[in-house]
Amino acid sequence: MEDSLSVVAITGNLGTRLIGRRVLYFPSLTSTMDIARQEVRQGAAEGTVIVAYKQTAGRGRLKRAWLSPEGSIALSVILYPRVAHLSSLIMLASLAVVHSIGAVTSLRPQIKWPNDVLINGRKVCGILIESDVRGDMVNYVVIGIGININLQVADFPEISPVATSLSEELGRQVSRLNVLRSLLVELDRLYLALSGGGSLYEEWRDNLVTLGKRVRATTGDSIHEGIAESVDRDGSLRLRGPDGSLTRIVVGDVTLRE
Repeated sequence: MEDSLSVVAITGNLGTRLIGRRVLYFPSLTSTMDIARQEVRQGAAEGTVIVAYKQTAGRGRLKRAWLSPEGSIALSVILYPRVAHLSSLIMLASLAVVHSIGAVTSLRPQIKWPNDVLINGRKVCGILIESDVRGDMVNYVVIGIGININLQVADFPEISPVATSLSEELGRQVSRLNVLRSLLVELDRLYLALSGGGSLYEEWRDNLVTLGKRVRATTGDSIHEGIAESVDRDGSLRLRGPDGSLTRIVVGDVTLRE
């Protein structure tokens, strides 16, 4: 099932109010994030989406590479949110991915703090958020999302121990177009709810596979180990150490321990 992606196919009767009203589609790009920043400089409308059939230099969190060959989805969304909503955008993006995968397939993804989406313990989606904030003014936010749809993970030994794809989990091909359209609808719905004063915290917290697990958290040059006890409303993680101390992790990378 190699469905054809195009602007018309993506946007036709989509029904969103903001996100996906304008879509730019490219057969190949270095990174959708790069094009998104160019679009911001040119005054792109909020909700503009950049989609690539494949990326040649995709990036993940903490300056890592993100593979986006054919069979994956790579997109970036331009937003101009209020500063009070910044900490909720990672919740928004990860929940939208969980919802869209669930709507198109029978799979039940979970979220590993802060922003990885897992299926059966393996990573199926990565999310990257870049922003330009000056004081209490947000100049822009770009949300980058990469989902492994019909990726043959075994072809990429550098990620095969930790990654999966929807097709590998289901044993069949999945429509990238259906997942993409569902994702834009969910992003739009959740962003409008957030902008209207709604909270995404409780649902995001309840979808975290991290809580209650023994983890190793790396933040900067520091490494903390303990039980992931809770998350605050701003998205930060509370880690209970072996000595009973409680550490707040705002930014970092978490590994689930056996």
